[in-house]
Amino acid sequence: MTKKNLIKLALVQHTCHDRQSDNQEKLTSALATAAAQHVDLIVFPELHNHPYFCKITNPDYFNLAESIPGPTTEYFAKLAKHYGIVIVTSVFERRTAGLYHNTAVVLDSDGSYAGIYRKMHIPDDPGFHEKYYFTPGDTGFKPIQTSLGTLGILICWDQWFPEAARMMALAGAEMLIYPTAIGWDQTDSDEEKNRQLQSWITIQRSHAIANGIPVACCNRVGIEQDSHITTEFWGTSFIAGPQGEILTISDSVTSELIISELDFSNNEHQRRIWPFLRDRRIDAYDNLNVRYLGKNGGN
Repeated sequence: MTKKNLIKLALVQHTCHDRQSDNQEKLTSALATAAAQHVDLIVFPELHNHPYFCKITNPDYFNLAESIPGPTTEYFAKLAKHYGIVIVTSVFERRTAGLYHNTAVVLDSDGSYAGIYRKMHIPDDPGFHEKYYFTPGDTGFKPIQTSLGTLGILICWDQWFPEAARMMALAGAEMLIYPTAIGWDQTDSDEEKNRQLQSWITIQRSHAIANGIPVACCNRVGIEQDSHITTEFWGTSFIAGPQGEILTISDSVTSELIISELDFSNNEHQRRIWPFLRDRRIDAYDNLNVRYLGKNGGN
């Protein structure tokens, strides 16, 4: 049950520096700015404590992981309570020795832990070697109840999968939130970069449309290099309404705070005029849990 229909949402798009304290200071400043503008909910980028370390495989980087509760969550829980803002933060989680996750933590406006989501889809691409570091999540696609409403938290690579968005919506999510770290290989042509960026925006706007709920994506920005691998994170953080309409969007180079108002009561209106959930043929979707149905596809 939504406790507040009209909320003000902020996304922190920023460049990550080598020192965790510098990144924390930038987020703290963004929180203060958001609070001054009466923001209710703020989202940080994926793995915001450090430069994106998954560009290479290096066992020393496991030393960056921390527990939940731990230093990051305890620090921001105090700020959530101080400002009365719901915070979606990101942690490289050390669950136990040898078991690590890419985890989003939702801190409610009273500083309590509303819930966590562990990244379910783990990529392994050139420059994005996350399978080396992260165990696939086991929290499932379960929205997190907060004082503002029910939030469907997913992380970066999850954003390409319509199944994840649908599962969150079917479980009662009133919006989808994607902390993200995605960018270009600098050897890509300008045309290829634009195709990737437009695909990324389009797929997430489609989740909003198909499920009749808003979508917010918070990406990092800036150029990061590790062992001769250079990634240009493309920013372009945005908030879209339940028809996929862009409410606000940042550019691809600027560290900034973007803010928009959302009215959760629009979800009901949107689902009345486009009743996709009503018309789903749930009697005919059994094969969605099959890997592939083509020639020699099997189960």
